[in-house]
Amino acid sequence: MSVNARWPVLATASLVGLGLVFGAGVPADAAPAAPVVTRAGLDPALVAGRGATVDFAEQEAENATFTGSRIGPDRAAYTVAGEASGRTAVKLTPGQYVEFVLPAAANAITVRYSIPDAPTGGGITAPLKVAVNGKRAGTMTLTSQYAYLYNQYPFSNDPTADLLHPDWWITECGCVPSATTPTPEIVKPFRPMHFFDEQRMLLGRTYRAGDRIRLTASAGAAWTVIDLLDSQLVARPHVDLVAANVLLFGADPTGRRDSAAAFDRAIAFAKRARVEVYVPPGTFQVNRHVIVDDVTIEGAGSWYTIIKGRQVTLAEPAPDGSVHTGVGFYGKDAADGGSRNVHLKGFTIEGDVRERIDTDQVNGIGGALSDSSIEGLFIRHTKVGMWFDGPMRNLRVTGNVIVDQIADALNFHTGVTNAVVRNNFIRNTGDDGLAMWSEKTANAGNTFDHNTVQTPTLANGIAIYGGTGNTVSDNLIADPVREGSGIHVGSRFGAEPFAGELTIKNNTVVRAGTFELNWKIGLGAIWFYALDKSIDARIRVTGDHYLDSTYNAIMLVSDWGVKDLYSINGVAFQDIRVDGTGTSVLSARVAGSASFANVDARNVGAVGINNCGSFGFKPTGSEFTVTDLGGNDGGGTTGPWLAPWELPNTITCDDRPPVVAPPAPTTW
Repeated sequence: MSVNARWPVLATASLVGLGLVFGAGVPADAAPAAPVVTRAGLDPALVAGRGATVDFAEQEAENATFTGSRIGPDRAAYTVAGEASGRTAVKLTPGQYVEFVLPAAANAITVRYSIPDAPTGGGITAPLKVAVNGKRAGTMTLTSQYAYLYNQYPFSNDPTADLLHPDWWITECGCVPSATTPTPEIVKPFRPMHFFDEQRMLLGRTYRAGDRIRLTASAGAAWTVIDLLDSQLVARPHVDLVAANVLLFGADPTGRRDSAAAFDRAIAFAKRARVEVYVPPGTFQVNRHVIVDDVTIEGAGSWYTIIKGRQVTLAEPAPDGSVHTGVGFYGKDAADGGSRNVHLKGFTIEGDVRERIDTDQVNGIGGALSDSSIEGLFIRHTKVGMWFDGPMRNLRVTGNVIVDQIADALNFHTGVTNAVVRNNFIRNTGDDGLAMWSEKTANAGNTFDHNTVQTPTLANGIAIYGGTGNTVSDNLIADPVREGSGIHVGSRFGAEPFAGELTIKNNTVVRAGTFELNWKIGLGAIWFYALDKSIDARIRVTGDHYLDSTYNAIMLVSDWGVKDLYSINGVAFQDIRVDGTGTSVLSARVAGSASFANVDARNVGAVGINNCGSFGFKPTGSEFTVTDLGGNDGGGTTGPWLAPWELPNTITCDDRPPVVAPPAPTTW
């Protein structure tokens, strides 16, 4: 959907049998004088001290030199540009290129890209030529085999498929197709999503700052979209001569033979000998879970040690409902006591998951791991990067990269306590980036800190579902696409109630506040949702920055069917910066209350407060009360965002005002 010149009207192109939507193409720019390094598509100065500290430099393709066309900017779901980092990318036809200037010495690159699906699904492969300073440096093999989901939840890989659930209401017709006469015509492919994937490549030597890396599209794909390039200087492989080397137990570093049993033997020996397990450089085929308990497993580094497996169909469903297995390192089940003292570091887990089956345990890391740590892993193409089923305690997850997931990057499910997730980089998930889900047993005392979450194609960057004493701090979240937004606090999915205190502080959320396709209204960059029960814990939101929100910066909402049953009470916002909203700073569609102190806003597109309450529209005002604690400054098109006439509960309900796309955020 276009709202003004910053988000132009979409053009539709039918390519390789698929009606995929691209933003309007813009011709190439002149060559930049210097590399433009960004973080989540932003000037790094805007996010200093927030998000993960990473050892690569990000460059957006649209800021480089190219002979293709720019697509976007776009915020719409089901479009290629709408899933791009910064919401803009570069589209190439065969022979066209993007050329980046290295900002620092580098010997490795990562390319985020999209190429077409096969006409009936399943993906294609195509080469991408890599040259440095005009000389060939190698060829990347791009694939769309792990991209492209279609249709209704839990999705399909078949672009030609009919509706998976014709008895479900869909927003496209505002109807239940199977109960509607005449039956509505559904355009195929229906709801294409998850367009991007990425590839990494060691360049074989170190290149200097100022050297030029050119990526040239081949005839193997009708088009190639380049989103960004990450460049980095990878250290030499780590070597451990005193550990239990998996090669000595029969592991095959060529990847031709299955090495799962060799890993089991190495682990058993290491536990007896009280040494670590070492996995040297190589590609090791592992097609099932490796069960870990009281062991340390370290690779040569995630660029060198690759543990890769096929998804395997089970002869009969497992007791947990799984119908497949695949590569993964799992702690013991919590019902069996779980695992302890497990330390995993310095390797890649590469799965083979192309479809979403929620009962399948085909995650990179799983089970229950107490008093354990996970550090320096690279995980891709699994269903969930790390899914933990508690009760369990005292886990440290630090310095990992999790990309290209079918569902979440990490989920703390059921009774996870005193765990820390810090300094992890996450991109291109198919569900929440980071989640705490307090189903049956509350999660407590956990922290998500200094993580970067980019381009979740469904749901939220960070989501907290119930629990007590948890903290979300100093994270950077960018470009959520649909049915979610940046930070989410939700009483839903059968979670235990929020209790005690929830602390949300010093996070930056950019290009969020998405359009909710089912409700047909905008969400907030941060949003609170009372669906299963009221939210009345002590919630403090302090120091957050909400930048370039498509719709609102903040939303508190309940579902229409429970609007008179549940409320959200006493949320306190302090020292917040809002730089750009398409609509309001605050949208309140629930009974309850919130207070605001030192909340500064600029470039606000509509009235500062959209106060609908629980839609009783009583003469006494809205059922939602706003308290002004002072220091709330700034506004936009309608004046101050927090004006005296709006207080304490003036009904200002307008869920669908004209959207005014703000200018790009700048330093405050």
